[in-house]
Amino acid sequence: MPDEDIRTHLCRLGLTGIQADIYLTLLETGPCTTEHLAARIGRHRRGPGDGLPYSDQTLGRQLTHLRKLGLLTLSDSGSRASEHVPVEPSIALESMAHLRTAEVQRAHLAAQQAYRGYRRSVAPQGMEDLIEVVKGPHVAERIWNFEEAVENEVLRFDTPPYHTHCTANPTEIEKLSSGVQYRVVYSKSAVQNAAYYSVNIQPCIAAGEQARVLPTVPVKLTIYDQRLAIVSMSCVESEVKDYLLMVHPSSLLSALAGLFETSWRAALPMHLNDHVPCGLQPVHRRILELLSTGITDDTIAELLGISRRTLSRHVESINTRAGSMTRFQMALHAARNGWI
Repeated sequence: MPDEDIRTHLCRLGLTGIQADIYLTLLETGPCTTEHLAARIGRHRRGPGDGLPYSDQTLGRQLTHLRKLGLLTLSDSGSRASEHVPVEPSIALESMAHLRTAEVQRAHLAAQQAYRGYRRSVAPQGMEDLIEVVKGPHVAERIWNFEEAVENEVLRFDTPPYHTHCTANPTEIEKLSSGVQYRVVYSKSAVQNAAYYSVNIQPCIAAGEQARVLPTVPVKLTIYDQRLAIVSMSCVESEVKDYLLMVHPSSLLSALAGLFETSWRAALPMHLNDHVPCGLQPVHRRILELLSTGITDDTIAELLGISRRTLSRHVESINTRAGSMTRFQMALHAARNGWI
């Protein structure tokens, strides 16, 4: 990499031009005294102004600063003048990078706050800035872009029809593994879709998604990091799925988040917790999860790829394990013992 490129990168991390010149000169020439360093910088590098070498006073201040940063050290040369020695830069540069990142974050926050002040006092936000309409073939692409950019939390009402054609969601699984929290309320119609349940819902729950179910959800909705919501029609309202609304930070976005939290509290959980007996077979766990959604036995059997008769035998086995005679008693046992 050319010296000019390295110098530019060092300055971006927070070094001044003088400090970058000093460090790079020492890397080129090796350890040297302040006097020799001044001479070498004067021969090879331009100082401030008209190209004269840096003054001894300026050079001394910059050397002291570089030692504090951990980029230089002084050699112990006995009776001779001490030499300045470059230090392996990883730790020092990492610390500088963290400082610059913090500065950028503070600048980002300050700019946001200044803009909010502008909106409140000078130019109140118009409706066209609150809601954006996305149509046609760009809908699915925008959804995947939002999903890729999420950092902390996704809240979702999940119901047909689907812009993404009922396919798998590897992005969510990747985000879950990186610590992003997903809370999803499914409609019964979503759970009853055997193909969608197999390729999307079940893998996401297994990866850590928190899932609940309602007979219907009020709207198709996803909220990303409490900063952006996308809204589109559910199957109850329309079979058309070629547009969506993007809702930016506003009282409307806050209302949509409140609607989700209300529905989340009313919904039934779709997955079991850690209190389920360890001896319970995997298929029995799946049956309990699906029974809690309220879908029919025929649908459960279809989702599991088993016959109704086989499903009945499994349900009977769960009843025996719970010491119950009916499904109602089994549900009470599951609730009292923290299975669901």
